[in-house]
This record gives sequence, structure tokens and C-alpha cells, in this order.
Amino acid sequence: MTYCLHYRARETVQQLTQQTPDFIPPTLWPPNSPDLKPVDYKVWAIIQEKVYKTKIVNVDKLCDRIFNAWEELDQRVIDAAVRQWSARLRACVSARGGHFEHIM
Repeated sequence: MTYCLHYRARETVQQLTQQTPDFIPPTLWPPNSPDLKPVDYKVWAIIQEKVYKTKIVNVDKLCDRIFNAWEELDQRVIDAAVRQWSARLRACVSARGGHFEHIM
């Protein structure tokens, strides 16, 4: 099964390379790592904590809480997360793309 999926992915990349002039090959794709995005490694955790502090009764209440948590978010938290970004990138490179939280 893995071989089949890998082969299909290779065919897809080949087709996109031939038919789409601006296609960026997978070797140049950035890693999909939530550990490298300030919103993921800091901001969403704070918002999630506020949103799920008490039971949510419906989707409308969930949306309200998300919007309110975002509005109440202290800009200093965002600024600190952005300042930490360079150090996280360096740690990721040092770990050769592997887990790096333990060296932060």
C-alpha cells in the first residue's frame, strides 16, 4: 500500500511539474511543523485554554468564545512568541528537523 501511494504521489508531482510552470517541487516545500509557527506553539494554546474553560453548549457559543479569546489576547503574548521564533528555527536546524522542544 505504501509503495502504491508513494508511486501515485510521484506521478502527481511529475504531472504538476510538466503542466504547471510555477509548481514548487516537494524538495523545496517547507516542513509542516506546528512547532515553528508562533500562532501554533504559543497563541492557540492560550486561546484554547480560555475557550474550553467551561462546557460549550453549541457551535455559536464556541465561535463567540473563540472571537472573544482572540480579542482579549494580550499583544505582548504575540510579540513574545514572534521573538522566540528565531531561536525555535535554530533549534529545529540543530535537531535536523527532529524534535527540539527539549533543547529550547
